[in-house]
Amino acid sequence: MRKGNILMGLSLLVLTVFSQSCNTSEKKAKELSRPNIVYIMSDDHGYQAISCYNDKLIKTPNIDRIANEGVKFNKAFVTNSICAPSRATLLTGKFSNLNGLYDNRNKFDGSQVTFPKLLQQAGYQTALIGKWHLKSDPTGFDYWNILPGQGQYYNPDFIEMGDKKRVPGYATSLITDFAIEWLEKRNQDKPFCLLVHEKAPHRTWMPDTSYLAMFEDENFDIPDNYFDDYEGRLAAKEQKLSVIKDMDLAYDLKMIDKEGEIQTHYRKWADGFLKRMDPKQRAAWDKEYNPKIEAFKKAKLKGKELAKWKLRRYLTDYLRVIASVDDNIGRLLDYLDDAGLADNTIVVYTSDQGFYLGEHGWFDKRFMYEESFRTPLVVRYPNGMKRKGEVNELVQNIDFAPTFLDYAGADIPEDIQGVSLRPILENEEAPENWRKSLYYHYYEFPNEHGVKQHYGVRTDRYKLIHFYNDIDEWEMFDLENDPEEMNNIADDPEYKTIRRGLEVELEKLQKQYGDTEPEKSIR
Repeated sequence: MRKGNILMGLSLLVLTVFSQSCNTSEKKAKELSRPNIVYIMSDDHGYQAISCYNDKLIKTPNIDRIANEGVKFNKAFVTNSICAPSRATLLTGKFSNLNGLYDNRNKFDGSQVTFPKLLQQAGYQTALIGKWHLKSDPTGFDYWNILPGQGQYYNPDFIEMGDKKRVPGYATSLITDFAIEWLEKRNQDKPFCLLVHEKAPHRTWMPDTSYLAMFEDENFDIPDNYFDDYEGRLAAKEQKLSVIKDMDLAYDLKMIDKEGEIQTHYRKWADGFLKRMDPKQRAAWDKEYNPKIEAFKKAKLKGKELAKWKLRRYLTDYLRVIASVDDNIGRLLDYLDDAGLADNTIVVYTSDQGFYLGEHGWFDKRFMYEESFRTPLVVRYPNGMKRKGEVNELVQNIDFAPTFLDYAGADIPEDIQGVSLRPILENEEAPENWRKSLYYHYYEFPNEHGVKQHYGVRTDRYKLIHFYNDIDEWEMFDLENDPEEMNNIADDPEYKTIRRGLEVELEKLQKQYGDTEPEKSIR
């Protein structure tokens, strides 16, 4: 009897252990069946400088690869075209008036609900590497390693989980190094969400030394509206985004002569950037730029020739910086392939907003005009996407948070203002009730770029904008007939009925997004 009891007990123990092992295996399999997320966001990357959108400026084969293996959104937009607010919108899925970050001057409240926190609760590992720019410490991440403030291109400081240290190298490559290192060391029993936030191509567009020979012989076309006179657009006339008037010769265009003859408003900052370089980096830099400085001083350019030279000098470095971003995206994609992660990983590439590359004579962003309002967006997910090719539905950066939560199987809070993109990605056509209009609100004024506060509505064809504060101006554009937004038709009697419809739609969106007193909402 005793022997029989022992045998029975052993059998029960084996069955219990086997059952627990099966349950553990099933749980692990279920966890890992949920998609991983790699979200790559650059800073100020205009869609015009991505070859799947426009192949006239640069080839970006790795960003194109994401689009070719997934989808390219042709009508992706932001809610507030400036760095910190866009990042707050990404995290919260809410407009600035609800997440509390209106401009670059304020601090993000990290105690509020964000999608990384909700992913953690759903069993995901979360990590953030690269540019943060929200002043408060990151929350909702198991690991973070960020650039302080705007960060530096050469030998940048990083803050790793609160520990600040200078790291030798180039920012774009280092961010990728850290991202791959985290992927290799992560807990492989859990799905993950990795945010890779590039500094590039943010001003001052300082290329890695190995890219300094690129685009040397390029003679970039000048945009048709580079010499825009802003007729009928008072807010556009009063800005300080001009490549011709406002771009700094030393700080932006690298004319940092050793004689010190080129003295500009931001010269001391440019000198500071160079001091971060090691001797090898500085030698490569001087070899590239010293001949250009000498040639520029001798040429004594004026008028339109100087204006064209400035634009081409700007674009050369801007595109060199982007080439580095694209190559490092290739490194990440190759790692996902080699590690067997590609099929079950959502890969997103986007920018925190668009950027002007000479259109209207400008650099920077902020305005609701297309080049800054619109952002690039390409998405790949081999295991979970039926949609392929181009997507023309209106989407916005409030949609990222609910999309990630939806795919993770996590509950989407009712106060998130965006909508999951999953129905678009998993079906050949978008739902019939998909949004037909977008709302926008920019707050940061006064500021060094002089862009007035404004809000507006965009439909598939029309755009209506109201500039306010120390100005009271309305602008309206027919994007089908006037894609460059040169002709303000706000007071054109032929468009009176259409304008009234846009005003009604604008009021509806302001109510929907809780921005019912838009001219009093900033603190």
